[in-house]
Amino acid sequence: MKTIVFATNNTHKLGEVRAIISGSIHIVSLSEIGCHDDIPETACTLEGNALQKARYVKEQFGYDCFADDTGLEVDALNGEPGVRSARYAGDENDSNANIEKLLHALKDEQNRKARFRTVIALILNGEELFFEGIINGRIITEKRGETGFGYDPVFMPDGFNETFAELGSDTKNKISHRAIATRKFAEWLLRKTG
Repeated sequence: MKTIVFATNNTHKLGEVRAIISGSIHIVSLSEIGCHDDIPETACTLEGNALQKARYVKEQFGYDCFADDTGLEVDALNGEPGVRSARYAGDENDSNANIEKLLHALKDEQNRKARFRTVIALILNGEELFFEGIINGRIITEKRGETGFGYDPVFMPDGFNETFAELGSDTKNKISHRAIATRKFAEWLLRKTG
């Protein structure tokens, strides 16, 4: 089985990706290769941040690697918070503060359309590739649900009457932006290494 490093120590992300790939590829985290560095994410795009993280692991540790970056893009806010989603309310990466700031910014807004977008950057055998997943939805007016993380309690995907935080991880892991990008990545990797 192919082993590849996922440039994250975020246990939520790691769990989601492992569940989506479910045994076809062995995914190891940064801590499992002894990387406890705070990898910089200074690019102005999701693609740039994902590639920056993957290159860091390849250059510093020598492993083939993939990394992701995800942003919530809200129509009425001209695509914000976007690449700054995790730090929208400040560098503390505080999900509750981020949600409060977002709801405040949208309080008088009728257009609540939004999308989650994940970009995965893969470095494998000297190649650099990107895989993207998008799910459209809208931002509701108050938090609902107990599962998930980040903006999940206020994001309702199109075609559902529940937020990501209400749908539960099994459903979310089938339909989410990260699931779409990860499936594209996994299918490509299995074809390449199969």
